[in-house]
Amino acid sequence: MRNSLLRRVSLSAASASARRYRSTVPAGGKVFESADAAVADMRAGAKLLVGGFGLTGVPENLLAAIKKKGIRNLEVVSSNVGTAERGLGLLFQDKQISKMVGSYVGENDLFESQFLNGEIDVELVPMGTLAERMRAAGAGIPAFFTATGVGTLVHHGSMPVRYAPDGSGKVVTGSAPRTSQVFDGKEYIMEEAIHGDYSLVRAWKGDTEGNLIYRKTSRNHNPAIATAGKVTIAEVEELVPAGTLDPDQVHTPGIFIDRIVQGPSEKFIERLTLLGEKTKGGALTPDRERITRRAALELRDGDYVNLGIGMPTLVSNFVPPGVHITLQSENGMLGVGPFPARGSEDVDLVNAGKQTVTALPGASYFAAHDSFGMIRGGHCDVTILGSMQVAANGDMANYLIPGKLVKGMGGAMDLVSSPAKVIVTMEHCDRKGNPKLLPACTLPLTGQRCVAMLVTEFGVWEMAPDGSGMTMMEIAPGIDLESVRASTAADFKVIDNLPLMKGCE
Repeated sequence: MRNSLLRRVSLSAASASARRYRSTVPAGGKVFESADAAVADMRAGAKLLVGGFGLTGVPENLLAAIKKKGIRNLEVVSSNVGTAERGLGLLFQDKQISKMVGSYVGENDLFESQFLNGEIDVELVPMGTLAERMRAAGAGIPAFFTATGVGTLVHHGSMPVRYAPDGSGKVVTGSAPRTSQVFDGKEYIMEEAIHGDYSLVRAWKGDTEGNLIYRKTSRNHNPAIATAGKVTIAEVEELVPAGTLDPDQVHTPGIFIDRIVQGPSEKFIERLTLLGEKTKGGALTPDRERITRRAALELRDGDYVNLGIGMPTLVSNFVPPGVHITLQSENGMLGVGPFPARGSEDVDLVNAGKQTVTALPGASYFAAHDSFGMIRGGHCDVTILGSMQVAANGDMANYLIPGKLVKGMGGAMDLVSSPAKVIVTMEHCDRKGNPKLLPACTLPLTGQRCVAMLVTEFGVWEMAPDGSGMTMMEIAPGIDLESVRASTAADFKVIDNLPLMKGCE
């Protein structure tokens, strides 16, 4: 992520209060005077579980102390890797990480370069599975079964772990296959718990007993990570004496925390996004508007909806009048509202794309493992995602081009393996004019037979639930069927009396 996309944010008046508490908190016990002191016993080869999502809720001071100490050969487990300048990017700068376990690369060019050049091992894990693996570790559960990743490289193995150092893109180490088992006629794969030598977390407030309170979406993965390390170190913005916090408001009880230290005097917004700005989905071209307007018509009053990064985010702009939906964001929020007006952005309030957002009346915040419980448990009605490829049988691929692009699956595998209706919004061809709607995906799968509906600028297709094929249900105005077939590598049926695309009549 380039510096222009980072925004430094001074802490609020609560932080000034925290500085006053410094002299009243007794030394000793769980309280450490500095981040340097809190990581003083950390040695090379340690396995670290690191909280945060993008740059939100990241223990920046603890990571800076590790960078300063020069600890090397670290194995790091974290949902995503920040940017080249912030978060875990600090440890990539001096190549202190030898193995990274995570879900999403994001805009960390250093990480991507080191992976593609064969300098580090990488284990890509679906975000919900990663969260649950750490939660399981803290709960004493050695393994569990999940539908997430069934039929993909996560299941069958050979996910790129290490590339050759010659830049050839050759995979020299691949992942091992997962054990699978059938329950009630459906296949699930087994995932093992992830423990760490150290857990590093960030909270808004903490007391000398180690009790923690998180703020808004800065909670994300921190609560699960806090439970899964042999030694858990908490960095807090405001450190107060025991008895100051309302026990009914504590999110992480002190039993999980071994060390606590007051944290940084500033925080950062990774993707400051304001009302009227262009989003990561790009400019709203006529084709994109056609796609997103049509996808929005699939939403029903009362739906709980998850929108993927990029073009799917734009769907919320076109929800029909009288239709009230609740947007769910996998980093830990229900009731996502519009982007904020300039000056009202909140460093602790971001969506799954790390964009600043607002909260609607009735919104709620929760940990990431609870968020994915909602998703896997079938409590969301619709998910709308982008994709690089879609196959005629409903397979999709949207996270990896081996040897070239390391995007990471984020929460997509969890979303498409859930009972929710999966709608894909994508442009019909890639930038070179190659079809993206294929007889079979040539890229690693995100999910098998998971797409229920596809919307492109050319029309709308429905996929048969049994994977037997797809049917064109609507065609865009000004587009003839012959042109659609010429731009589509896959065969498809056409409904009788093919109507115009809804919203374009």
